[in-house]
Amino acid sequence: MSLYSFGLEPLSCHTWNKDRTQIAVSPNNNAVNIYEKNGKDWVKIHELTEHSGRITGIDWAPQSNRIVTCASDRNAYVWTLKDGVWKPTLVLVRINRAATCVKWSPLENKFALGSGARLISICYFEQENDWWLSKHIKKSICSTVLSLDWHPNNILLAAGSADLHCRIFSTYIKEIEEKPGPTAWGAKMPFGEMMLEHKDCGGWVHSVSFSPSGDQLAWVAHNSSISVADATQGKEEFFLPTVAKVLLIGGHMIVVVSLYYLQSKVC
Repeated sequence: MSLYSFGLEPLSCHTWNKDRTQIAVSPNNNAVNIYEKNGKDWVKIHELTEHSGRITGIDWAPQSNRIVTCASDRNAYVWTLKDGVWKPTLVLVRINRAATCVKWSPLENKFALGSGARLISICYFEQENDWWLSKHIKKSICSTVLSLDWHPNNILLAAGSADLHCRIFSTYIKEIEEKPGPTAWGAKMPFGEMMLEHKDCGGWVHSVSFSPSGDQLAWVAHNSSISVADATQGKEEFFLPTVAKVLLIGGHMIVVVSLYYLQSKVC
């Protein structure tokens, strides 16, 4: 473990490159600073300053080496490294509220963006017109989208929001990908189809995460609860400690807790 200070300002978000030799951080303003590991120090090598509002999300695609950023200015940019310089491309996200979170899909051919506009923008690159477009998922979302996570199949997307709900949606875009096969969450997956909706999670849903297989979904709510839905068990929901899973949890109690469960036995 190593410790390094990037200054006195709080870091609102960060992301690593593929081999973790570089890190992109935002010091709670409209800029993204990229640092590179040099011995025991981290040296600032780039500064991305296209946004006019506070950065709220960053994600670095490991294979394509593209960075996506979103901010309170209601914009998102895809950054591509050309000749040693990061070049921004504006994404047509079509939102009227601040963006809150962003995440590349596993195949990196699209990304999801949450916002205060009570919708999720699924953004993809249209080769014919050479620009980034978006499609909106609005069904049943009644408040700000706070967290996102992709299913390993590159189609399903989990979302947690401030309306106390956790949902799974299909993001299938026929223009850029083949029709998906059935999953444990369901077989019919047109764009925007809601595969799961768990109501009254006990608070704002701050984090969501699929298991490596994609058959389970865990989420953490503002009331300090951790819940898991298991698609192989009829989408039945469990409150920990009850599921077969290893989880690392950090919170305001200033400790990190590791939970390991095998079936319904605590190990």
